[in-house]
Amino acid sequence: MSKKLLILTGFMGSGKTSVGKIVAKRCGYRFVDLDAEIVSAAGRAINDIFATEGEQAFRLLESARLEQILTAGGTCVIATGGGAVISEQNRALMRARGVIINLNVSLDHVLSRLNKCTDRPLLAGENTLERATKLMNEREQFYSDADIRIDTDGKSVEDVATEILCRLKGF
Repeated sequence: MSKKLLILTGFMGSGKTSVGKIVAKRCGYRFVDLDAEIVSAAGRAINDIFATEGEQAFRLLESARLEQILTAGGTCVIATGGGAVISEQNRALMRARGVIINLNVSLDHVLSRLNKCTDRPLLAGENTLERATKLMNEREQFYSDADIRIDTDGKSVEDVATEILCRLKGF
């Protein structure tokens, strides 16, 4: 595998962080959670950024931090936020710097996994099903353009990580 950055994309609740930690450990790579990096750099929670500055300000922070991580060098597994793929600049940089691995998840699984979650600002409030459906449909074209796509429904995080590592042998 010539590219040393493994970039996990997928809708919220797809398992990027859980799977990413396992893949990183098995590869001997560093694990980076983009959302955690944003929180650390901003000094406040994502919900707070959304509430006080809005989604656009968050997306600018997300893009800036993603670029820093992708251009820093080294080997790592990066779990992106679910919306990181909506920026054309982000997608181009991810494509140039690493192997993009999409964790595909059904809407039913997302809703069951995030059922009691309160830290997902794009799903907060009423009409969660409608908003989740709309977001997933809007992002599908970007998720599907990954180098590797793994269906996660009904699989353990260990099984998904193993499938990723097997598929990476072609890179």
